[in-house]
Amino acid sequence: MDETVAEYIRRTVLKIPRDEIKMMLQKWGFLSEAQLQTLNFHQVKDNISQDVVQLCEENSADIKQAAVLDIIYNHTYHNKRMWSVYQMKKTGEELEYFDLTDFKKKFKKRLRSALKNVTITFREYEDNAIWIRVAWGTPSRKPNQYKPSYVVYHSQTPYAFISASVLKSNLPLLCQALVVASNYHDIREMELRSHSLNSLKDIVFKRYSQNFQTYCPKPLQEKNVEPENVDLRIVQENRSEKERIQRVNQEVFGDGPQPILEFAHYRLETMFKSDPKMDILDKKEPFRCLVKFSSPHLLESLKSLAPAGMADAPLSPLLTCIPQKARNYFRIREKKGLFPETFVSP
Repeated sequence: MDETVAEYIRRTVLKIPRDEIKMMLQKWGFLSEAQLQTLNFHQVKDNISQDVVQLCEENSADIKQAAVLDIIYNHTYHNKRMWSVYQMKKTGEELEYFDLTDFKKKFKKRLRSALKNVTITFREYEDNAIWIRVAWGTPSRKPNQYKPSYVVYHSQTPYAFISASVLKSNLPLLCQALVVASNYHDIREMELRSHSLNSLKDIVFKRYSQNFQTYCPKPLQEKNVEPENVDLRIVQENRSEKERIQRVNQEVFGDGPQPILEFAHYRLETMFKSDPKMDILDKKEPFRCLVKFSSPHLLESLKSLAPAGMADAPLSPLLTCIPQKARNYFRIREKKGLFPETFVSP
């Protein structure tokens, strides 16, 4: 076994929490059950990694086998990467039968026609997700296994989730290979990025439970209350207001957990309106600004504002409809042809 392969396997094992090493090695399936029985998983991780490398040497492991273990690790800990959503488009509405073998063949052929030194590894999962790992090299250097790109493509859908490597110059090659292999015409990046791959899937596949705001707040009705009952009235109003906020929050956000988004950007472009007699503005130029929201869990943070008394209920639809607005924003840009980058298949 090559020394670089052995070192890569060792480092991959070291990344795995010790109580999960056995489980991931079983998923890997490269080592037999008898070989796994010889491993002492209660010793320090460095010793475990060395023992795993020794067993892999007995089985003559290569870089493709090591890459599969890396995919299993990244599938389990997908939140350690930043993912971007890409949407592909056909010239027509025709549906084609998806053939996985043909997909792999076309993907490899397209990528290797542009770059020889590249390692491509596939792994299929039960939710029709195809995980693709690409380690990039150069014409004079072998692929760098420590900075790979990942693509998660769901067959029969136009969506792909890409976690690019440091070398952003390779992204067009990756997108072109994906478009050709999946029989689409072009691919464009959506305005959705997150460490939570599952949350991005919930948004684009519409699997989250958020409702859309239809509630109009009603003012509290005044009641004739005797002076001696003022304290009871305040208690009752506070209780009623909390119940109202809880009900409105549920109507707006739904019952289930929110998708994990970490930031949202609003680009504002509007014209000032002023009295012509005042002549405040010499030039009629639009006012532009960028408003940024960020949080480890943006939607849950917004959901908690009203119950915490930090905002009125219901929140503005501009905030509560962020996932849907991201999808609509992409559609509007598509109609206007406003895309920063477009990758079109030949």
